[in-house]
Amino acid sequence: MLDFPIIDSHVHLLDQKRFSYGWAKGAPALARDWSIDDLARGAKPYRIDGLVFVEVDVDKPQYLDEADWVDQLAAADPRLKGAVVCLPLEQGAALEPEIARVATLKTTRGARRLIQNQPDPDFTLRPGFLEALRLLPKYNLSFDICIFHHQLANTLEMVRRCPEVSFVLDHIGKPGVAAGLVDPWRAQIAELAKLPNVACKLSGVTTEADHRSWTPAQLRPYIDWVCDKFGIERILYGGDWPVSQLAGDYLQWLTTLEQATEDFTEGERRNLFRDNAIRVYRLNGQ
Repeated sequence: MLDFPIIDSHVHLLDQKRFSYGWAKGAPALARDWSIDDLARGAKPYRIDGLVFVEVDVDKPQYLDEADWVDQLAAADPRLKGAVVCLPLEQGAALEPEIARVATLKTTRGARRLIQNQPDPDFTLRPGFLEALRLLPKYNLSFDICIFHHQLANTLEMVRRCPEVSFVLDHIGKPGVAAGLVDPWRAQIAELAKLPNVACKLSGVTTEADHRSWTPAQLRPYIDWVCDKFGIERILYGGDWPVSQLAGDYLQWLTTLEQATEDFTEGERRNLFRDNAIRVYRLNGQ
């Protein structure tokens, strides 16, 4: 078992009374509040020393309120060390006042606009989206990429067009684990990993497998491929909690990843489960 406290780079917190989550209507198991204390209890005997909140796709127009709420939570709980907030980048340069506003919040480290549910395959290549994306470095913000594997080709093009932006790929690009699909995901991940401004979260893998019957052996080829291609300096542990609860409890994913990396040195494990998140999301206050 890991003998140091973890920093989870991908946690969702939900307050059902404060916000509306239209997507959660299809996931009744998640239809309650989810707090940092809930996460800490679910992680025992491991200790969560810190976490990065990632926006939860609240119903519009609540995304700015969500960013403010998370900043207030962090003021009362030092475990909440950073936040990736929602920004509708398709609005283009007109979004800059909102980018500037969220950047003033103490916890904000990055932005995310869900791509996985966009019907237009060219959503991220629209001029307005790229225009807003290129504004993020001005405010010292990174961008979390949340896609399904079939969107990787255009994601590669988006990243190539924005070399000045720091990107974090969520959930290893959501490969088709349940169907046993590895190609063209493997080749596209290898190409993405060649770009130095991209890091990758080892997160959200169990929910792409069969929720009831997945095994660690089924996940291992995907984990190994990402670790090999991105290297130990650019992979981050993420729990994707509580969405991950749809495919098992928190410890199932954590222990699966710990076992898959049992040949890592202690320093490499600290990078994966702690130090890389601190660096990538600047959790030391820089």
